[in-house]
Amino acid sequence: MITREKLEQNQIWLYVAVLAAGAGLGLFFPKLMTPLDNHILISVVIALLMFGMFTQIPFMSIKESFGNRRFIMAILTANYIAVPIVVWLLSQFLPQQSPLLLGVYLVLLTPCIDYVIVFTHLGRGNEKAMLLSTPILFVTQMILLPLYLWIFMGKKASEVVNAGPFIEAFLIIIVVPLLLAIILQVVSSKTRSSGQLLLDASAWIPVPLMALTLFIVVASQISKLSVYWELIIKVIPVYIAFMFIMPFISRMIAKWFRLDVKLGRAVIFSAGTRNSLVVLPLALALPDDWSTLVAAIIVTQTIVELAGELIYVRLVPNVILRDNTSTKEAQTS
Repeated sequence: MITREKLEQNQIWLYVAVLAAGAGLGLFFPKLMTPLDNHILISVVIALLMFGMFTQIPFMSIKESFGNRRFIMAILTANYIAVPIVVWLLSQFLPQQSPLLLGVYLVLLTPCIDYVIVFTHLGRGNEKAMLLSTPILFVTQMILLPLYLWIFMGKKASEVVNAGPFIEAFLIIIVVPLLLAIILQVVSSKTRSSGQLLLDASAWIPVPLMALTLFIVVASQISKLSVYWELIIKVIPVYIAFMFIMPFISRMIAKWFRLDVKLGRAVIFSAGTRNSLVVLPLALALPDDWSTLVAAIIVTQTIVELAGELIYVRLVPNVILRDNTSTKEAQTS
């Protein structure tokens, strides 16, 4: 019998299989996959995915999220000070083309708020602290992302991003599912029986919908990528470098804030895992001549990241931040 826990623990293999299937069908049977190349279809699937993800974020426990201030400060420092500096430095090795840079900035500047919790658990980190930090990470990235785009790209960002469709996509695919998820959490807290049943049912949504989203996007877009292949190849080393660099910087930040080992690992996973499917709708809202490339840049990061997480869950607890390191003696507040 398939349980939700088993599904979540094995989700990375599901995504790998789905990506392989989508790539194969998209390359060898592109005409068959043409109906999937529909922004409305993709938007609906992503909106449902966002709803399922948001229902699992403990917005009602946001006060509890601030309970461990050192951990919150460490995770914010890693994601919004260290990551932007690393991303900007790495971006200097890329062709200075606005849509390519926009795709890289969109995906690398936004910390993951969903499957990072599972990876943190598999990597023997503090998944509860990671879960409680997700409301803060979601709100802060939505606020800070436009600021960082302006700092890094300036007028170039405004040349590529049309504010109207961008805002419309943000409202329909992020804000509406977010509000519905918060309403469901409020209802479930007041009506324990029926409300909790709905909340439990919604917990099944993220993994299958994420797999479906990956399949649709890859199967419908991969046949178009030959035009951009030279650019896509150039971003892969940057993504690999990012995943290699961030654990070591995050470990220093964890030591600086005197976190214990499990909290330190949570900071490492948060800083190294990005929010590709939340920013994907924003990429699809770009003009047609840009959206395919930007979406491809984002999906490429997802593929690199999934492979990287398989390495993370082994290296982080066994090499980068082991139980016998000095951070084991640190105490949380």
